[in-house]
Amino acid sequence: MPFEFRLPDIGEGVAEGEVVQWFVQEGQTIHEDAPLVSVLTDKANVEIPSPKSGRIVKLHAAVGEKVKVGGLLVTIETGAPGAAVPPSPAPSSSAAPPPSAAPGGRPLPPPPPPTGTPPSEGGSPGGASGAGSTRVQAAPSVRRLAAERGIDLTTVRGSGPGGRIVEADLAGPTGPPVPPAPPPGAASPSSPGPTAPAGGAEPVERIPLRGVRRVIAEHMTESRHRAAHYTYVEEIDASELVRIRDRMAKHVERDGVKLSYLPFVVKAVVAGLRAYPQVNARMDDERQELVVYKQYHLGIATAAPEGLIVPIIRDAERKSVSRLAREIQELAEKARAGKLQRSEITGGTFTITSLGALGGVLATPILNYPEVAILGVHKITRRPVYRADGSIGPADLMNLSISLDHRVLDGIIGAQFLRVVKECLEDPHQLFAELA
Repeated sequence: MPFEFRLPDIGEGVAEGEVVQWFVQEGQTIHEDAPLVSVLTDKANVEIPSPKSGRIVKLHAAVGEKVKVGGLLVTIETGAPGAAVPPSPAPSSSAAPPPSAAPGGRPLPPPPPPTGTPPSEGGSPGGASGAGSTRVQAAPSVRRLAAERGIDLTTVRGSGPGGRIVEADLAGPTGPPVPPAPPPGAASPSSPGPTAPAGGAEPVERIPLRGVRRVIAEHMTESRHRAAHYTYVEEIDASELVRIRDRMAKHVERDGVKLSYLPFVVKAVVAGLRAYPQVNARMDDERQELVVYKQYHLGIATAAPEGLIVPIIRDAERKSVSRLAREIQELAEKARAGKLQRSEITGGTFTITSLGALGGVLATPILNYPEVAILGVHKITRRPVYRADGSIGPADLMNLSISLDHRVLDGIIGAQFLRVVKECLEDPHQLFAELA
């Protein structure tokens, strides 16, 4: 009998998910607990297994579509006696493989179907050609966009499940919208005539915001809209930090763990947050309350193929430099492989962002809303400096920039917090003398 599988509740506060990749196609048989679909929630891809064994009758959401929790995902024929099975194309050796997702969630179009393949069922009527009409699978938003661009959907090959037409199919290989068919007597693309605007516009590529990139865009927009950003900068003499890190590295890295400067920065940040706890907070805009946390769950911004991910170091105050180094490395590897769990990217109280050797001179980080502060760590550069005794000598210098929400944190708080971090990094011995 047909079983309708709906998007389950896959995390606290999750209201919807975006379909990133289907692991099946219509007409295919699947076993219970086999991979069914990958869905994006917040910034984590969640692989959902099949709840039943049976045949895939219909995929109800295309790659790139958002589905509400409880929304219909797929219909599975479980094979009960007497159950009616909706028709689906019979599999053959020349059938198109299931669509897969390119980086960023953009579906890769399948090869054209073999001659004589019947049109997919379940779509809404599209335009007619000749004596018969062709049924086209496309969401209302896609139909509206096609109408605005003058595109006949019956001429478009869908790359979604079961041949469903998605928004990306309305653009050519290089991205510009497909122009409407010329009226009788007009110049065709192969005939002489203007092919570009009078100004000689250059070819462009249109890249849809999907998956993690879309989530990042929405999150950054919300942060800039809600919070009142300001940035404060300090210069750090990291000469002693460089020496200590170099001496510790040979011991820590024997176990295959790379020791960067980030673990020391994490410990210095914890010292600053202990001194100024209101910086270790999140803003509850609905209740107009600043929620101050007693634990230190620090996010480490990490570059991944899909975009910037912020895995969380939980209870950072309880961990040694070597343990922090190992955990930062492991989370970064999981982020780049797309294997982070939702619990590993939620619940942060403060964020640190660093580009390492590419850290530049200065940046103004955008808050990881609803957190109220984020620290930017910049590259260490050896430069000559004037010393207190009037001499000139080399020093390893770097800048730290902290962005804060001015609605709840005044400039003096940012300056005082960063002063503590500066003192700990310029004299890192006190990081190890600090009592838990």
